[in-house]
Amino acid sequence: MKNVKIAVLDSATLGEDLDLSALKDYGEFFAYKTTAPEEVCDHLKDAEVALINKVKMNEKTLAGNDSLKLICIAATGFDNVDLDYCKKKGIAVCNVAGYSTESVAQLTAAMALYLSTNIYDFTEHVRSGEYTKGGVANKLTPVYHEISGKTWGIVGYGNIGKKVGDVARALGCKVLAFKKTPATDVECVDLKTLCAQSDIISVHLPLNDSTRGIISSELISSMKKDAILINVARGAVCDEAAVAKAIKDGKIAGLGCDVYSSEPFPETHPFNEIKEYRNVCLTPHMAWGSYEARKRCLNEICMNIRSFYEGGNRSRLV
Repeated sequence: MKNVKIAVLDSATLGEDLDLSALKDYGEFFAYKTTAPEEVCDHLKDAEVALINKVKMNEKTLAGNDSLKLICIAATGFDNVDLDYCKKKGIAVCNVAGYSTESVAQLTAAMALYLSTNIYDFTEHVRSGEYTKGGVANKLTPVYHEISGKTWGIVGYGNIGKKVGDVARALGCKVLAFKKTPATDVECVDLKTLCAQSDIISVHLPLNDSTRGIISSELISSMKKDAILINVARGAVCDEAAVAKAIKDGKIAGLGCDVYSSEPFPETHPFNEIKEYRNVCLTPHMAWGSYEARKRCLNEICMNIRSFYEGGNRSRLV
């Protein structure tokens, strides 16, 4: 394999603890912690391979770049890359599927347990010193309920959704799924039925034209008042303003969210008004990023680069 120039455009999103030196086996690499849209062309100067996570790659950011042959996305989702433009320009694009299944499922379960057990309130009771001062051996308010016997609705039943289903069943939940192509290993229902019947609803959909805003204000209004909503997919699959309003109005019992339509979300984002609520658990798009998952992702990217230069089509989107 010939020596090529590889530009890593947003290494900060991959974690400072991740050793990128494996890329040296495939060429000379340069790592930039961040890359603003107006810096893309400069950071890609003479590079044949771009490794990105969140940097947007489209006609505007790539204009004037003639050396780029391959974009490697350090993620499964590819909504940050204009595939039509890349195809027109002869730029190959590869993503990485399946590397984060365990990691995302783990955070999904952690959020469900955190919210359903009111962990914030109980740990705060101890942290504040009230437990020590109170003279009572336990505290049982706010009341919490076992999730065993509850219904867990899974919106999007791909690799991650299936893993979450396994966890939900292990915890004693009945599992419902919304899937475009019905599966035989789970009870599939329409989205409105799932939202109306589920006690816990977790979202695991890719973002595209058909899923944007799919968790609408109408669907949110059909949810149980004691339902917990968890989004670890993409922020824009939910009507975020409607979600925030439902929390403020007490229309749903809890929210766990790791993804946002704009990341990091700005001060004007509707979740800024609810981020300190006790029944809200917001995390900084970290569900995918266990150390083990990031190592798997980098290994997959290296294999994608090798495949491309050997004439293969491994993980090719275009």
